Amino acid sequence: MKRAIATVCLSGSLPDKLEAAAAAGFEGVEIFESDLLTFEGSPSEAGAMARDLGLEISLFQPFRDFEAMPSPLRARNMDRAERKFDTMAALGAGLILVCSNTQATCIDDPARAAADLHEMAERAARRGFRVGFEALAWGRHTKRWRQAWDIVQRGDHPALGLVLDSFHTLALGDDLAGLDVPGEKIFFVQLADAPRLDMDVLSWSRHFRNFPGQGDLAVAGFTRAVLQAGYGGPLSLEVFNDEFRAAPARRIARDGLRSLIWLADQVGLAPLPALPRLSGIEFIEFAVDEAAREALGGYLATLGFHHAGTHKSKQVELWRAGAANLVLNAEPDSAAQERFQMTGPTVCAMALLVDDPVRLAARARALLCSVWHEKRGAGERDIPAIRAPDGMLLHLVQAGAAPIWQDDFHLLPTPPGAAMGVDHVAQALSPELIEGFALFYRAVLGLAPDAPWELPDPFGIVRSRAWVSADGAVRLPLNVSESSRTGTGRFVSAYAGAGVHHIAFAVRDAAAAVAGMAGAPLLEIAENYYEDLGARLDLDEAGLEALRAHHLLYDQDGSGAGFRHAYTLPFEERFFFELVERDAGYAGFGAANAGARMAAQRRGARR
Repeated sequence: MKRAIATVCLSGSLPDKLEAAAAAGFEGVEIFESDLLTFEGSPSEAGAMARDLGLEISLFQPFRDFEAMPSPLRARNMDRAERKFDTMAALGAGLILVCSNTQATCIDDPARAAADLHEMAERAARRGFRVGFEALAWGRHTKRWRQAWDIVQRGDHPALGLVLDSFHTLALGDDLAGLDVPGEKIFFVQLADAPRLDMDVLSWSRHFRNFPGQGDLAVAGFTRAVLQAGYGGPLSLEVFNDEFRAAPARRIARDGLRSLIWLADQVGLAPLPALPRLSGIEFIEFAVDEAAREALGGYLATLGFHHAGTHKSKQVELWRAGAANLVLNAEPDSAAQERFQMTGPTVCAMALLVDDPVRLAARARALLCSVWHEKRGAGERDIPAIRAPDGMLLHLVQAGAAPIWQDDFHLLPTPPGAAMGVDHVAQALSPELIEGFALFYRAVLGLAPDAPWELPDPFGIVRSRAWVSADGAVRLPLNVSESSRTGTGRFVSAYAGAGVHHIAFAVRDAAAAVAGMAGAPLLEIAENYYEDLGARLDLDEAGLEALRAHHLLYDQDGSGAGFRHAYTLPFEERFFFELVERDAGYAGFGAANAGARMAAQRRGARR
């Protein structure tokens, strides 16, 4: 099936949008009328440009406020339709979209609407065109696809058919159950996802749609129903999104095609290599130079990490505490050094333990992700990596195989130390990257989203949502803030750019782990926090004092399972660390404590 995208999804001029769609690999485009009106050339020049790029103009849209208008306006609307047919002829488009009328003067009479659409279809057919009728979710009288289909049936013309849009259907809580429309009468299908938001449907549609796999709507079920009805035309993306229209067109177009590739797998059209089974994070890699490596090594030593090995052929060190492995990479002419030159000390890579790295790399390629191979010396392990949307590398390590360290590192004796592992890795993103990451995590890695949170920073709101593997072995929270003054916003705009801003290490006993640290720069929590905590969770004074003495915050879920965690001050204002102790069954991240933590970090920054 052909894959198309509406020009309204992308930023830039009409030529920019067409070039981005073609570069991504789309076969067709919907030309939005506003893009044509602002184009300096003629419609025929726009059509020639699309064809030269290998793009079919699948649809011209929208034709608004047409059907069931009072008599003085009916003749004018027919004349207006004829002029649009002239434009379609110049463009080389064969199908026009008519969306249901929103005007207060529209007559509530399906028979009248059908008669108007019949006449428009008759005029279109004389010129070789077709008319597709779509129910807008905020239409005056026609809001649902069943109403639109009733009108199309009444119109009874071969050149008149139905256009189905996933957003207009699913946003109203509707579905395609009982879809008995013959496949040939479904003239076009438009797809869009969206987050669940409690707002009027027009504003929701105009600003917050996103690509399939980026939101919360049942787009895959909608698409299956359309295909089962016998539809064989293009699957097209129609997304109104403020961030998309401000972002680079080629990046958004690539995300759009990725979403359709993922959707085709979900509905059985074009299966992808199977999703991976993730069993943990093998290591986290920092980009450093020699001075930063020495400083970060000293910082990690206060947290209980020790220097555990040196790479056989590169300027790379391994630091370890229990099962937590941190790699400090100062190798010249490497991906890590590229990252360091742009951002300073930062996390440049992670390694995921996966059941089949080769299969996951193939899935990533099919989903338009680049696969990276580092230079390696004789006898060293080949560890493929895929690039995340911000450029960070995700290395793919075979779970259950011999540890990579024995092949690639000169290992040092391991002293006894704290039993640690990686609990979660949190990333700070600019707003325009959040949707791309959501699709990447869902489509490529098979992670599922937790409930979203809004976290109160002293200088704005931070929106947070974690993406988690099926068994919780991999947890990757994503944080974004519209304000450049929040801790998340400052990290993105002033320090390291988008990337990892904190790493949480799992420990068996948080109080003992903190007590065993030698001079670790722990974040001091305000006394008022503990006063409130005691009242809110009915903790006794001894329990509060144990938390207070070790700078620990505490959270509890509805079943009474607890979560104890402490934070460090940041390393060079770039990233910080967290120690967490989870009771069995606790699945959250201590979001209730985020306000106290971020206020304490701001106080620490001022000092």
